[in-house]
Amino acid sequence: MAKRVSIIEIGSNSVRIVIYEKTSRYAFHILHEEKSKVRISQDTYKFNGNLQKEPMKRAFNALANFLTISKSFKTKKVLCIATSALRDAPNKKEFIQQVKEQLKLKIKIISGEKEAYLGGIACANLLQEQKDALTIDIGGGSTEFSHINKKDINDTFSLKMGTVRIKELFFDTKNRQGAIEYIDTKLAYLKSNKSTTLIGIGGTFRAIATAIKNQENYPFNKIHAYEPSVKSFESFITKILQATSQQELLLLGIKENRLDVIQPGALILQRVLQKLHITKIITSGVGVREGVFLADLLRNAKHKLPHHYNTSVKYLLDSHIQNTSFSTQLNSLVKKLFDLTHEHLNIPKEFRYELALAAKLYPIGSNLHFFSQNKHTYYLIQSSLEYGFTHKRIILIATLTKYAKSKLPQESHLLKYKKLLPQKNITFALSYLLSLSIALLSHRPRNIDFKYSFEESVLKIDSSNRLYLARESVAKIERPKKGFQVNFV
Repeated sequence: MAKRVSIIEIGSNSVRIVIYEKTSRYAFHILHEEKSKVRISQDTYKFNGNLQKEPMKRAFNALANFLTISKSFKTKKVLCIATSALRDAPNKKEFIQQVKEQLKLKIKIISGEKEAYLGGIACANLLQEQKDALTIDIGGGSTEFSHINKKDINDTFSLKMGTVRIKELFFDTKNRQGAIEYIDTKLAYLKSNKSTTLIGIGGTFRAIATAIKNQENYPFNKIHAYEPSVKSFESFITKILQATSQQELLLLGIKENRLDVIQPGALILQRVLQKLHITKIITSGVGVREGVFLADLLRNAKHKLPHHYNTSVKYLLDSHIQNTSFSTQLNSLVKKLFDLTHEHLNIPKEFRYELALAAKLYPIGSNLHFFSQNKHTYYLIQSSLEYGFTHKRIILIATLTKYAKSKLPQESHLLKYKKLLPQKNITFALSYLLSLSIALLSHRPRNIDFKYSFEESVLKIDSSNRLYLARESVAKIERPKKGFQVNFV
C-alpha cells in the first residue's frame, strides 16, 4: 500500500478529502482533511432523485480543488467513493463521466450495504472492542446499520431515509407526522435487533453529541469515543425537535451548517431509540472514509488489525521515539513493580495496562523539547492517543505522564477530570510507581542492572552498581500517604 493515500467521499450533504500517511505497516495518522458542504442532493427528492445542475457544479469544483490538495501532498493513491445521492440518481452517469474526463478521477459508487460495512469496520478497528453493538450512520439520503461483535461485522443494511431526504419530502411541507410514519415503516427491519449499545457515525450524531458535551461542560475536548448518557441523549433530541426556530437550535449549540437538517436527523434517532433497548451510546469520530482506508490497508488481513495491536500507540512510537531501549525498559520495570506492590497500594489489576502504556509512551515528548518533555508527552497523548481507547483511559495515561518524575497530580487537575479519573488514591499510587521506575533508570543502563524485592512495605533495590543517580532521584519523589519505603542495599 502507498505511504500516503487520499480518500474522497461524496456524500449527499458534503464532500470530503482525508489524506492518510502510514508510519509503519499498520500505523497511520491523518495529514490533512478538507470538507465542503456542496449538498449535491439538493432538490433531488423533488425531481425523482435527479441531480440538479448547480449542486453538480459545486461538487465538481470541490473535487477539482481536492485533487490539487492531494497533489500538494504527493499522494500515490486516490480512492473516491460516492454514496446515496449518486447511488439513487437516474442521471448519475452525466456527473461521473464529466469528472472522469475533465478531472481524470474515477468515482466508485458503493451500495448501501457496502457503506454500512465500511462504517462498521472503522468502528470495529478504531473504537474500544464491543461485544455486541449496532452502528448507525445517518447520511443525507440514507441511513446505514451494521452489527458489530468484537471485530466481526454482520447484518449490514441500508434504509432510504436520511436528513436531506426527510427534510425535502416532509419537513419542507411541515408534514412531521408523515415523516414519522415513513421512518417507522423503514425501521421495521430493526425488530429482530437485540443490541444494547448504539455507536453513532456521521455528522448528525456528532453534532448532537458535541452539543451535549459542551452543555455538560465535559472536561475533555475529543468527540471520538465520547459516551453521553442515554437519558441526556434522549432528552436533548426532544429539545431539538421542540425547537421552533433556528435561533433556538443555535442556543442549544447546533452549528449553523447543520441547522436545516438537524431536526430530520434527530427524528430518525428518536424513532430508532424508541424501537431498541439501548443502555450505552458511543460517539464515533470515524466512519466510511476510515473504512475505505482500512479496507485497502487490511485487504490481506480480513479487514482486521492484529490482535492487541493499536495503531495510535504505534504511530506515536514510530514518530517520536528514535531509541526504543529506554521506553521498553521503563515499560518492563513498571509492570514488575506493579505486580509486586499493587495489593499493598490497593490498586485494582485492571490499571496495569494504563500504567504500562504511560511508561512506554513517556519518552515521546522529549523528541519535541527535552526540558518540557512532560508537557509535550501529555499533549501528544491527549490529542493523538485516539483509536481504540475510552476517554477514561486516555486521560489517566496522559495524567500519569504529566506528573512523572517528582510531583503527584495536583488537586486542580484531579478536580477538572473528576468524571474521567479513578479514585484519588489509585491515581496517586499509579503516578508514584511511574515516577519511581523513571528514577531507578536515571543512569540509563543498557540492561536493567539491579534486582528488587518487596517485603513488609519495603522495596529493596540490590545492585553491584552504586546507583548514585537513582538514589538521588528516588529521594526527590513525592510519595502518596500509603506508599512504601525504598531501600538500596
